[in-house]
Amino acid sequence: MADVIFRTRAVTKIYETGDVKVHALDGVDLELYKSELTVLLGPSGSGKSTLLNILGGLDHATDGRVWFEETELTDMSERGLTKYRRDHVGFVFQFYNLVPSLTARENVQLVTDVAPNPMPAEEALELVGLGKRMDHFPSEMSGGEQQRVAIARAIAKRPQILLCDEPTGALDSTTGVQVLEVLRDINERFGTTTVVITHNAEIQRMAHRVIFFQDGKISEVRVNDKRIAPCEIVW
Repeated sequence: MADVIFRTRAVTKIYETGDVKVHALDGVDLELYKSELTVLLGPSGSGKSTLLNILGGLDHATDGRVWFEETELTDMSERGLTKYRRDHVGFVFQFYNLVPSLTARENVQLVTDVAPNPMPAEEALELVGLGKRMDHFPSEMSGGEQQRVAIARAIAKRPQILLCDEPTGALDSTTGVQVLEVLRDINERFGTTTVVITHNAEIQRMAHRVIFFQDGKISEVRVNDKRIAPCEIVW
C-alpha cells in the first residue's frame, strides 16, 4: 500500500454565526496517499473546501485530529502552520490571485523568495509551458495561461502536496484540459501528492482515487483501476 501522507480522525468543523451553527464537516475519517492524484467530488456546501483548508493549514478543525505524515496539525500554532504551508504545501484556487502589476516571472518569484529550496521561477514557468510568456502581465494572458502561472507559483517551492480548489472552474473546456494536463504532469514527474476539488464529475476519471462528499461526510471512496488522459475528458 502507498504511504499515507494525510490522516484525519473524526474531524468536525462548525461555523457559528450568531445562534446559527453550520456543520461543514461531520466526523470525517480520511487517508490520502503519497504521489496520488485524488479528486474530491460533491455538491456545494458538502465540506470539500473546508477539508482542503484544514489539510493545507489554512484553518483548524473544531474537533478531531489531523496528521501530515507523522506531524499532528490539530493544535499547531499559527506560526507552526505558516511554516508548514511554506515548506510543504502549494495552493491553486479557482481565481488565480495573481498580482496584476507583476509579470508572470515576478508573480512566481513571490514564492521563490521565501521558500527554503525553490526552483528558479523560469524553470517553474517552463514546466507549465509558459517559457515564452514570462515577462507578460496577467492582463496580457488568457485565463488558462493565468491559471498556469498560478500553478507555476505553487510548484516553484517544490511542495510535497498540491491542493487545488476548482482549478478549472473559471475556464472553458480547451483551457481547462490544458490546466489538467499540467497538474497530471506535475503529479507524475515529481510524485507531488495532488488533491483536486471539482464540480465536473468527468474529471474523476483521471484520478487515482475519488472521494465523494455529502452533507459534511464522506459518502464513498473509489479507486480507479483505469485512468484516462485529460484530453479524453468530456466537458
